[in-house]
Amino acid sequence: MYSTIVLFMSCTVYVHAVPVFGGKTYGRLKSHQSEALDEINQTYLHDDALKGDGFEDLPERLESYKEQFMEFDEDNSGDIDIMELKRMMEKLGQAKTHLELKKMIAEVDTTNSGTIHYDEFVDMMLGSKSSVLKLILMFEKKAKESQQPVGIPPPRDLSSLP
Repeated sequence: MYSTIVLFMSCTVYVHAVPVFGGKTYGRLKSHQSEALDEINQTYLHDDALKGDGFEDLPERLESYKEQFMEFDEDNSGDIDIMELKRMMEKLGQAKTHLELKKMIAEVDTTNSGTIHYDEFVDMMLGSKSSVLKLILMFEKKAKESQQPVGIPPPRDLSSLP
């Protein structure tokens, strides 16, 4: 089964047939993607250059990056294209223009493919260079951690309501 998506960009109409997955098929697809990303993570874990650069928590970081990447790679293609990046920024409350999104991809894209592959994503997150996308993702992660309420909510009465 296919779902048709119509995109209007700069007075040009793009029509994409996107396969619609559900249930077991979707689970298998996500499982295969997770395994492929785990293989890439293994290359980073065995990289001697990263071991001496103060990355003691490298396995946890890589797992976190994998989860972030899988969340934003909506079509499970193994890379984040401009539309997936647009939806990601909107989810994070940071809507960007088409030109800003292209610049964000260009900062990270080392293969000039116009998309962000997982290894480019990890290099960006582990690297010392600060890209706009890295700063937004790090800020959002810290904001999520600080917003998590802990424990039982305090008792309230009608006088405390606005």
